[in-house]
Amino acid sequence: VQLQAYGGGLVQAGGSLRLSCAASGRTFSGYTMGWFRQTPGKEREFVAAIRWSTGSTYYTNSVKGRFTISRDNAENTVFLQMNSLKPEDTAVYYCAVTDLPGSRSRYNYKYWGQGTQVTVSS
Repeated sequence: VQLQAYGGGLVQAGGSLRLSCAASGRTFSGYTMGWFRQTPGKEREFVAAIRWSTGSTYYTNSVKGRFTISRDNAENTVFLQMNSLKPEDTAVYYCAVTDLPGSRSRYNYKYWGQGTQVTVSS
C-alpha cells in the first residue's frame, strides 16, 4: 500500500487549502481513510476520517464546520477541504489507512503517507 499526500502550503488565516491523498496498492472499499496532523513536540492527532464504502465521515471537534473530507472512488483519492483556516491548524498533515471502521486512534492506522506541511499565517 502506498499513500501520497500533497496540497499543503502557506495560507493566510481565513483562507482555504485542499489536501489530497492518492492511494494505491490494493482495493480500499473495506477501509477507512484518515487525516492526522502533528506539530513539533506534540502527539499526532486525529483530524478527520471517511469510510471508503459508505462515505460516513468523522471529524475532531476543532475542525467541524470548517473541514470536509471526501473521496473519489475512481481515482482512489481522498481529499481534505480546509476552509476558514486558523494559525492553530498549522501542522504537518498525514493521511493513513485502517481496517477499523471510523477509527480515530492513530495506533489503529497501519499505512501512512509522507505528510504535507500546512502553514497558516496570522
